[in-house]
Amino acid sequence: MTKGRFIAIGDVHGCVDELAALIEKLEIKPEDQIIYLGDLVNRGPDSHGVISIARKTATVAIMGNHEQRLLKYRKKGSNSTLSSNEQKTFEQLTPKDWKFIEQMIPTYYVPEIDTVFVHGGFLPQRAWQDQPLSIITNIQVLVEGKKPAKRRDYPEAPYWADFWEGPPFVVYGHTPRDEIYKKPQSIGIDTSCAGGGKLTAYCLPGKEIVQVPSAREYYPRNGSKTR
Repeated sequence: MTKGRFIAIGDVHGCVDELAALIEKLEIKPEDQIIYLGDLVNRGPDSHGVISIARKTATVAIMGNHEQRLLKYRKKGSNSTLSSNEQKTFEQLTPKDWKFIEQMIPTYYVPEIDTVFVHGGFLPQRAWQDQPLSIITNIQVLVEGKKPAKRRDYPEAPYWADFWEGPPFVVYGHTPRDEIYKKPQSIGIDTSCAGGGKLTAYCLPGKEIVQVPSAREYYPRNGSKTR
């Protein structure tokens, strides 16, 4: 078993200063593995700066729904349907940034700690390995106990993690909350940095939580809870 830590970092969303502060606070050693949980881009001020740090520090980068959306529009050869915030990101990104985004992976499983890292989550009634990217990058809540949905569409619906019994243990982001969301077989670590919350890292196997506060609200908190 590796002597280093597996360090998952929640949704950065362009918050470059906070990411730099978190990396410093983590005191990363050569044997550590840094796992970015996706949504490095959009909302915050400097998506390019975030990806520049990620390129230097990432062992693994997981695909998020925001990266997916940018790739989709880039593939079409037009960014005219992006929001104004996404347009700013589109203009910031360099060829090296796009290459990094294109190489992001759906999940990362670590057998020695029986843990899988993913952006959004999983449908509880299906094997995690068999679920498509469209579900695992977007799922937040379950409707009628089994249908994946977004929280903005069904604000009273229960979270998928409320039904996940494992194994494996799941570390995920995507759903912004004021605090981490800990269940017996999962932990959600998107603590809404771009919305004025915190940027969170979760370190295994020691189960250590490391956080830095956001400098300010870059993106409306209500908006950050809906996508």
